[in-house]
Amino acid sequence: MKRILMMLVLVGTLLLTACGAAGDEHTDGTDIEAHDFWARTALKDGNSAAYMLLHNHTETDDELIGASSDVAASVEIHLSQMNANGTMEMIPQESIALPAEGDLELKPGSYHIMIIGLKQDLNVGDEITLTLHFKNHKDITLTIPVMEAQNMGGSGMDGHMP
Repeated sequence: MKRILMMLVLVGTLLLTACGAAGDEHTDGTDIEAHDFWARTALKDGNSAAYMLLHNHTETDDELIGASSDVAASVEIHLSQMNANGTMEMIPQESIALPAEGDLELKPGSYHIMIIGLKQDLNVGDEITLTLHFKNHKDITLTIPVMEAQNMGGSGMDGHMP
């Protein structure tokens, strides 16, 4: 009887430990996820932009506070919007809110990651590494495919770049 009781305690402890480990796994990288990411083609010394959908699976608000990449001299967060003269302008942003249990869409004609001073051409089929920096979450490093912007039908393209 003691042996059965000890076995039940051991099995119960192992189950609780496994459940705890599964919960930790969620906070080790899946609490903020990036989906549908891509960067547009561009020439060396020029600029490109990266777009994606970010989802915050946590119950805490966060902020995207920056990004970095080894393919560019600098990387900034920008907002494209129409000014009073009807001209599209890009406004650098210090951060973008990522609400708890919410989404943040980075898309052409809106918020995007501006990749400035390219060290190489970005051609269709290439991949670049982009690291996202958050206020409360650890960095997320993505391998992003380079795609032709006009082939992105249905992705929010409105004819304006970025």
